[in-house]
Amino acid sequence: MDNLKEVLKDVKYILLDMDGTVYLGGKLIGEMDKTLEILRRSGKKLIYLTNNSSKSVEKYYDKLEKLNLFKSGDEVKTSGTATINFLKTERKGKTVRLLGTKSLKKEFQKNGIKIIEDGVADVCVLAYDTETTYVKLCKFTDNLRENAEYIATHPDINCPSEKYPLPDVGSFIELIKSSTGRSPDMIIGKPYTLFGKELIKEYTAKPDEFLMVGDRLYTDIAFGVNCDFHTLFVLSGEGTADMIPASEKKPEFVLDSLNDVVSFL
Repeated sequence: MDNLKEVLKDVKYILLDMDGTVYLGGKLIGEMDKTLEILRRSGKKLIYLTNNSSKSVEKYYDKLEKLNLFKSGDEVKTSGTATINFLKTERKGKTVRLLGTKSLKKEFQKNGIKIIEDGVADVCVLAYDTETTYVKLCKFTDNLRENAEYIATHPDINCPSEKYPLPDVGSFIELIKSSTGRSPDMIIGKPYTLFGKELIKEYTAKPDEFLMVGDRLYTDIAFGVNCDFHTLFVLSGEGTADMIPASEKKPEFVLDSLNDVVSFL
């Protein structure tokens, strides 16, 4: 772990998963607000990185501010915003059928993406739609059968909740595959690398200037490894130390919680 101190000297960007990493449900993990302030004062830029595409960036700002975790200079990136950026640059002018929430639809439209409600769109985007209806789902699968390009915002099977996990995009990927025989042509969010490539481009940075911090080996840590970022696995959420040996992607560093990083600065 001595090497963590050396790595942190060169890291400029701390990529933070949220639930299980900086808070659990609506409660801070230890004195996380103080830990993040120490990281800021040490010159690190904090970027909250979530696969959850059901909420707008503004809603995440509000939640983090209420928890005293968001300060000037911090940023929030979601798989939804990463998908928007991809469509704007790589699929410019293409029409989109979105299986997503009203707030995500507004973000798409605000960024000049043309959303199709009826007829056939060029691209079908599957996001985490907590407001979906059967009619909306059928229109989406109909459009897929017209050979539209198929993009999913992220692959998570379940979304954490206070009582039981809730079906996330990964579950809908399997449902849609059973019906149409199609799997996404592209998945944007963690652990896939497109999200990371966008960050490198946006900040004109090198991969080793990023540290990905998260509590899930198969998304957070796998994402960091796949992007050649430094990785820190925290045991404050879903993941446990005994999961590491069986994991295909191994974390570079492991701490009980992100709060422990202070002693390495």
